[in-house]
Amino acid sequence: MKQNNIRSRKADSTVIATVILVTVTIFLAFVVAYWIRGTTENYLKFGKVEMQSGVCTWDSNATCWKITLKLKNSGTATAALLGAYINDEEIASYDQDSVVDGSTSTNMTTSTPLPSGASVTINVYIDQGYESLSSHTVVNVKIRCAGGAEYFKSIELI
Repeated sequence: MKQNNIRSRKADSTVIATVILVTVTIFLAFVVAYWIRGTTENYLKFGKVEMQSGVCTWDSNATCWKITLKLKNSGTATAALLGAYINDEEIASYDQDSVVDGSTSTNMTTSTPLPSGASVTINVYIDQGYESLSSHTVVNVKIRCAGGAEYFKSIELI
């Protein structure tokens, strides 16, 4: 009778050891998965700006062209808009709603944040005397982001 009791104890300790081993393995798998998710999540975030539209109008009172750009961030992280360019020349004045003679300006700041999923309207002003531009001339408008990405739009002056 004593021998049967010892054999059943040995079987119980084997089952308990197996259960503990499986539990520890599952726990470690969750820890590793959580760690990997946290590490890769930072690398997968990105800002992707889309120029949804670009429209040019003539402001006869200010004698300048007004280009209205609608941008949307379709990425997973905030995009920082750092600069605006006309034909690869940086805009002369930022955070302005008017333009000086023979110059360019924009209402955008030099570090405009654009959160994920958000949209923004940017106005670019080009004076009539800037670089001998005239009506029906096509200009390339470029927006540069902090990540190094540049987004272009060709727009015909009215």
